[in-house]
Amino acid sequence: MSTTETASQRFAGIDDWTSPELVAGIIEGQYAAIAAVQMANAQIAAAIDQGAARLGDTGRLIYLGAGTSGRIAMQDAAELPPTFNWPYERAITLMAGGRDAFFHAAEGAEDSEALAIEGLDDLKIGSDDVVIGLAASGRTPFAIAGLEHAKKSGALTIGIFNNRGGKLGDAAELPVLIETGTEFLAGSTRMKAGTAQKVALNCISTGIMIRLGFVYKGMMVEMRPTNVKLQDRAAKMVAQITDADYETAREALDAAQGSIKIASVMIAKHLDASDAEALLDRVDGKLGRALV
Repeated sequence: MSTTETASQRFAGIDDWTSPELVAGIIEGQYAAIAAVQMANAQIAAAIDQGAARLGDTGRLIYLGAGTSGRIAMQDAAELPPTFNWPYERAITLMAGGRDAFFHAAEGAEDSEALAIEGLDDLKIGSDDVVIGLAASGRTPFAIAGLEHAKKSGALTIGIFNNRGGKLGDAAELPVLIETGTEFLAGSTRMKAGTAQKVALNCISTGIMIRLGFVYKGMMVEMRPTNVKLQDRAAKMVAQITDADYETAREALDAAQGSIKIASVMIAKHLDASDAEALLDRVDGKLGRALV
């Protein structure tokens, strides 16, 4: 059985390959990684649906990982606030070795079960939290212990791993096995396995945000317009949603303090900002329902 640690005969001679051949071989692996994620479609979809149902108005997305897996988790978590206006305190990454390990390898940290448990206890996790553990090998003690502890605390647990038989799958309520097989460089899971984990997290977090109503007709209507480029994008979104001209959209955004949803309801329903916000509150923030 091939695993992420197995040396591939396909790539045994790469030392002598030309640079174009190296590029082609690496890209070949990336395509294979995407195909492996597609094979886990049903498990990823279940994570989306159950995750959205758990989070509600107060639940947190908490990611657990070591090394490459932890850094990929951190990247996903960091994008949720600017993309969906998801509160920073509700997108948390626990990295084996702590914050410094995001930038420098923390040797041996992945073997510490206590660090994961202590980190989760500090967060006081509960039944409305969703904890996602990642480990390419499926046997990283930090991630396994974290998921087991989170499950006992009542949180929904999702385990993403790349080697069949990994104990991470047993530790999670929702195991997501993405069998990426051998790497271009044996054991270098920043490659195929890392790509697969990134795509799986993209699917899960984006799918959850869509289910929670943070997207309207494919647009990031919860986006924070924090710079000139994003302010322009926000105005164009409001104009598209309401069929208003650009200047009207900009004026509504100013009155709505940058909220795309409030500005859209203001224009579409001929309301002031406070009444538009109240209408959105009555429909759980779902823009589509507010515009009916």
